[in-house]
Amino acid sequence: MGKSHQAGWVVLRGKQWYGYFRRHVLDPTTQQERADTSCIKLGLKSQMTRSVAREALRTEITKQTGQNLGGRVLNDSSVTLEWFVRNRYFPLRQGDWRPETAKEKKSQIEHDLLAKFGEIALDSLDRFVLQTHLNDLADRFSQDRVKQARSYMKSIFDEAIEQEFLIRDPTRKLKIPKNLRPKDKRVLSWEQLRSMLEQTGRRDRVLLMLDITGALRPSELFGLRWKSFDNHNTLSITETVYRRQIRPFGKTKKSLGDIHLPDGLAAELLQWKRECPKASPDAFIFPNQEGGVMDTGNYRNRVLNPLAEKLGIPKLNFQILRRTMATRAQKMGSVKDIQAHLRHAKADTTANEYMQELPESVKQMVGSVYAMLSTRSEPCKGSQLLLPNATNSLGGDAASC
Repeated sequence: MGKSHQAGWVVLRGKQWYGYFRRHVLDPTTQQERADTSCIKLGLKSQMTRSVAREALRTEITKQTGQNLGGRVLNDSSVTLEWFVRNRYFPLRQGDWRPETAKEKKSQIEHDLLAKFGEIALDSLDRFVLQTHLNDLADRFSQDRVKQARSYMKSIFDEAIEQEFLIRDPTRKLKIPKNLRPKDKRVLSWEQLRSMLEQTGRRDRVLLMLDITGALRPSELFGLRWKSFDNHNTLSITETVYRRQIRPFGKTKKSLGDIHLPDGLAAELLQWKRECPKASPDAFIFPNQEGGVMDTGNYRNRVLNPLAEKLGIPKLNFQILRRTMATRAQKMGSVKDIQAHLRHAKADTTANEYMQELPESVKQMVGSVYAMLSTRSEPCKGSQLLLPNATNSLGGDAASC
């Protein structure tokens, strides 16, 4: 019989050495930890002694469990996912996140990961368990949230390996589920936008016109003060608001800056300045009833949701208005122009996330292609066909051949 050791035990069966060790694994069916005995074929008796077989077993245990039996314990199964995240992962990431961002990220990690796996040993979580959990999230949440959950998983386990709590990364082949919920990329028509504006009072008309025309985020829109408006054609964004807290920075480096106002919109804003309750330099352009910061959720519930019901559309929010502006402006400027207007850090975000295809524009494009293919070119005297406006080898115009 094989003798039990702290590093497992080795057994000689016939001419072959076998190694055994116990480990705790997560049962994918019951989601409970259970003891499991693993067997490893080590090599022939003629090629290794018992001591060499034991050393080979130690090496395999290190690879499979992360336990370095040569001295330091990398993971002794007492380190749970929750302990590692709270004591090692969060403190390291804290400096990279803004306070508001940190609250959101921590909240999602707690809800989507720690609530499920927090008390489970870090080395018990394998790819199968994590993948099935990710698939379950895809059935219940938006695709952005599922992708973020996968990103957090990979980041946490990558850090665990970096800090030598694990040897193998269970998230290395973790895939984004294919059954993700489709994104809501709704875009309003010009008629719907005009109808929306016609059904609002002075304040809300100016607010929505400014939001659509200037492609403002709600954090930028509700942070505007009258000192931001030069009474002509310029609106300066110098601060933003998030959860009713004023911030001297925006979502991106390009968030802050000057916004050009067309003459008509500048005139409407100036008229609202004359009519609003308070127009001192530090007063908010669109305040709440107490004169303080307007809450985005409150405005959506009181104004945007009733407007959506009147328009007969399922949903209306600032994201839809911003996406509509980016999409409807496709023929009015280049992608770089729209990127600058939306103040995105990358043009890919503008083109892939905000600018949506327009069926009528696609039809027009297809018609133009067909028209170009159907255009007959005039034959040259030498019976060679040349495309319209083409030049011959001598540099002359095709019409002169």
